[in-house]
Amino acid sequence: MTMRRLSLAAAAMLALPAIAAPPAPEPAEAEAAPPKVPRCGYRIVQTHPHERSSFTQGLFWHDGHLYEGTGQYGRSRLARLDLATGKTLAETPLPADEFGEGIARWRDQIIGVTWQGGVGHRWRLRDLKPLGDFRYAGEGWGVTLHGEDLVLSDGTPDLRFFDPATMTERSKVTVRFAGTPLPMLNELEAIDGEIWANVWMTDAIVRIDPASGTVKSFIDLTGLKQTAGAHGGDAVLNGIAWDAKKKRLFVTGKYWPQLFEIALTDCV
Repeated sequence: MTMRRLSLAAAAMLALPAIAAPPAPEPAEAEAAPPKVPRCGYRIVQTHPHERSSFTQGLFWHDGHLYEGTGQYGRSRLARLDLATGKTLAETPLPADEFGEGIARWRDQIIGVTWQGGVGHRWRLRDLKPLGDFRYAGEGWGVTLHGEDLVLSDGTPDLRFFDPATMTERSKVTVRFAGTPLPMLNELEAIDGEIWANVWMTDAIVRIDPASGTVKSFIDLTGLKQTAGAHGGDAVLNGIAWDAKKKRLFVTGKYWPQLFEIALTDCV
């Protein structure tokens, strides 16, 4: 499968116009109206090449390079990439019967999850050599490291927090957009104390308070797919990487031939 099934209810709730401009409440319901979630715009700072054949599932930046995890059965891999050229510098394939999902760096390791198999992997950061596997319950979508926790999204509105050494689940929090649980959280990135998440099948990245699960604001990336020259229903926005040293934000998507450094414009 190249796409997860999206329920009609979820599709209606997650359509970006609905996120961007929820209907005004009736006067009698004004007191119960949810708080407005600020919308942030973007501008492109720089454009970089990206391998069009990559079904991007996970992305992070470390020590001068991008690291990318890709999906699809028989084509999933972990790779170290050169930002300037988009070329692969090193890679390790996943088993052909596994659908790769998110990746994150923990100490001198990379930890990655798979979609429905309940199997996770560890690789050595230095050379991407396998270090071992682990098991977890439920699906795997995105992962990131927040403080001492490995944070996992699984298609539900919940973010689950694990001990990265043992993969013991410590806690979880339900993500809410204007008070409503928000499912389909995909690729994750920890940025300045927040968890940022792609919302699958939308042009939105949500910025989440990891303590409460509240969406503090969202970034509307409408038009970026077209700018990238990406086509098709599978070619959705997915991939967030943060260069903490230089304060650079990178985004891309599945089967996108370009990767972008962007900056946020005013949140209103």
